[in-house]
Amino acid sequence: MMEAPKLLDENRLADAWADLKAHADRGLPLQPDATRMAFADPEFLLRRETRGVRFQLEMLKPDLELQAQGIDNTIVVFGSARFVSPDEALAAQAAAQVGADPQVIAEANKQLENSKFYAHAREFAHLVSRYSAGKPRSERLYIATGGGPGVMEAANRGAHESGAPTVGLNIALPHEQRPNPYITPSLSFTFHYFALRKMHFLMRAVALVAFPGGFGTLDELFEVITLVQTGKVKPVPIVLFGTAHWKRLIDLDYLVELGTISQSDLSLYTYADDPVVAWQKIQSFYQLS
Repeated sequence: MMEAPKLLDENRLADAWADLKAHADRGLPLQPDATRMAFADPEFLLRRETRGVRFQLEMLKPDLELQAQGIDNTIVVFGSARFVSPDEALAAQAAAQVGADPQVIAEANKQLENSKFYAHAREFAHLVSRYSAGKPRSERLYIATGGGPGVMEAANRGAHESGAPTVGLNIALPHEQRPNPYITPSLSFTFHYFALRKMHFLMRAVALVAFPGGFGTLDELFEVITLVQTGKVKPVPIVLFGTAHWKRLIDLDYLVELGTISQSDLSLYTYADDPVVAWQKIQSFYQLS
């Protein structure tokens, strides 16, 4: 009787990977090697010509792991990486007062004022996670963030403190942004490509809550609004947290006056200043109880 052919020579694959790891463990420089299997050849995988393969890998790795852990519906929280917790801000303010440098004191006062957003993001994640705790797995909502510090850390922290799994989609940056400590380890992913990272934000998102932030927050926010406006993704609640901030920063009524967007486009987003209100808006959108 003929043996069924092996679709994959597992021993050879394991040997190739073990050889590569042993090489790295010895601290030896890795030279290009034509005999090395393609998947175990970092020099090959990092070539310009294999960029498409890297795209696919960044798409598949988080997708498969999130599926395996039943993470189907997420609420994405964006916001500044520079905001700190109220406790940290109070400590910084006290230290600044001792030094009596007016510029340092002003900076510390600003940090303390901004720390309210950290507290609000943390509380919002508590609310979502407490709601999900009593639901069947298919109905649970999970907090997902960009995985860094600031508002992202606060939201991951709130979910973590409620005992819920929480997702971090980090990005490798020149200043070495690292995942915050509150992300569930098996749900902490690092991306090279912004495009793939943003795709993963939206693939499972049932809502977006945008806290004040910088260029990255604005980039992510406007991409989501554009995709919803053009029908590329299903409508989801988009909550801009911090009414005064957003209305001062962006005058979208002016775009209506200019004729570059429609009056109806203003209904694509809503405002909130309280975590409970932000959560209620999402509950109302989906008629959650």
